[in-house]
Amino acid sequence: MFHRGRGNAIFTVAAAAALVLCAVALFNGETAEAASFIVGNAKGWAFDVNDWPNGKSFKAEDTLVFNYNPKLHNVVVVKESSDFINCKVPAGATVFTSGKDHVALVRGHNLFICGRPGHCEFGFMNINVTAA
Repeated sequence: MFHRGRGNAIFTVAAAAALVLCAVALFNGETAEAASFIVGNAKGWAFDVNDWPNGKSFKAEDTLVFNYNPKLHNVVVVKESSDFINCKVPAGATVFTSGKDHVALVRGHNLFICGRPGHCEFGFMNINVTAA
């Protein structure tokens, strides 16, 4: 026999609370914060950093921090792989010069070079970061 009263009210509140907890758990897993990476670690954006991304996992919206002496280097965002391979600074490229640049990654390949003559050409200052 079905009884009306406090028992049903308690069950309804408990069921609603369980649904809220499930929803929170579901959405909480989806809101991971973006990570921040210092290019070249303590050395910074300097010669011989081209292997720095190896073994690291990157996601879209993660931030790369480029620390360097702006009198010596810069950071160029390169869109085309041919420009990356040829160390070419294309017209209209985004060029950072502050020495403390923060760049958000996009999904796929993110290509960066130093646009100062000779710095990329000899394989010293260019990185390819792939973000999932």
